[in-house]
Amino acid sequence: MEIGTLARIWRYPVKSLRGEALYDVAIDADGLEGDRTRALLVRDGHSRLGKPYRGKEDERLHLTGDVRAALASARERGVALDLDDEEPRYFDDAPVSLIVDRWLEGVSAHVGYAVEPERFRPNLFATAPPEMRLHEADLTGREIALGEVRMRVRYPIKRCVTTTYDQRTGESDPEILRYVAQARESWMGIYCDVLRAGTVRIGDALALVER
Repeated sequence: MEIGTLARIWRYPVKSLRGEALYDVAIDADGLEGDRTRALLVRDGHSRLGKPYRGKEDERLHLTGDVRAALASARERGVALDLDDEEPRYFDDAPVSLIVDRWLEGVSAHVGYAVEPERFRPNLFATAPPEMRLHEADLTGREIALGEVRMRVRYPIKRCVTTTYDQRTGESDPEILRYVAQARESWMGIYCDVLRAGTVRIGDALALVER
């Protein structure tokens, strides 16, 4: 059952920093090639000592892809960071995240403009026909196919304050998170585990694997 088409791909070489758009990418059990292979770990000045400094701690961290600029921004807040690449990957949870445009319709209607998927920092963004009304919970535990890749949906992604910030301007709109929390159980998107590796590219069909 086809439920959408892959429209955008992003990977985030350094966790919490700006992502980079791709046309195609290899995906294996560790996620997208080159995704979240480094992180800025707290050395001093914050309670997350030894852990990645995230958008929750600096809501504008994701506006830059420049590590030096991110380090400088943290220093201004009194936080010392180290760039680390010792772990295989620095995921919050699962290796792949995905959003379908239909899921953004409610929040866009609520705020009165098209809420861009970049706010939610997905790896994959798919467009779906109007008749596709499957929500995150409907896909939990199901298998989906995308190009050569097959994945199992782990569960919906609960969202935080970083989604309120425009990726280009840094301006905040708290109504986005308020709507997602009140109308969508704080969910936007799904986490996926990779069952079969391969390459995906823009234009690939996203399909639900029938049981």
